[in-house]
Amino acid sequence: MQRRTATITVALLPVPTVSMAQTNTSLVDAAARGDLARVRQLLDAGVSLEQRDARGRTPVLAATAGNHLATVQWLIERGADVNAQDEQLDSAFLLAGASGYTGIVRATLAAGANLKSTNRYGGTALIPACHQGHVDTVRLLLTTAIAVDHVNKLGWSALLEAVILGDGGPAHSEIVRMLIARGADLNLPDGQGVTPLQHAIRRQQTQVAQLLRAAGARP
Repeated sequence: MQRRTATITVALLPVPTVSMAQTNTSLVDAAARGDLARVRQLLDAGVSLEQRDARGRTPVLAATAGNHLATVQWLIERGADVNAQDEQLDSAFLLAGASGYTGIVRATLAAGANLKSTNRYGGTALIPACHQGHVDTVRLLLTTAIAVDHVNKLGWSALLEAVILGDGGPAHSEIVRMLIARGADLNLPDGQGVTPLQHAIRRQQTQVAQLLRAAGARP
């Protein structure tokens, strides 16, 4: 009786350096930490540059949240979309503007930031930058074609927000000065018909009120 010998073939598959389970949100996590070495490793392993986490953040947005400029710049060089928005409608450009991360704002502008994009309040990057008193960021944004008189869902322009939510101190006074120089509408009122000068007077922002009066704002 002739015996048959069974041949078993074992396929040796390459062992991946990054498992699929590890890549679910790992690129976003690495970017959020500013771990550029890990970001590079994951991208080299084929992880999508536009991967999103549970909040809808892309890697470049997560890196922006941590103010990790080098990581943001590297992701942009690889083609990251600086206008991709998360569930809160933040993008790398919008969040950098609101946070006063001027270096990242500059990088996103060079990468084609959408100056007309708006956040969850309907404001451009300029409006929260004015609100927060980010002088350098405002100065940079005002060198672009961004709409200086855009009005958000609250009925406020950048000038109104600088006065209403500002403290009238040196930073907000400088921002008001820059907005005046850029040609902002000094008499554009809020939804209740109150002008920037009237708001400044009500809040006893003496220097801001003087700047507005000198530029021709009506009481």
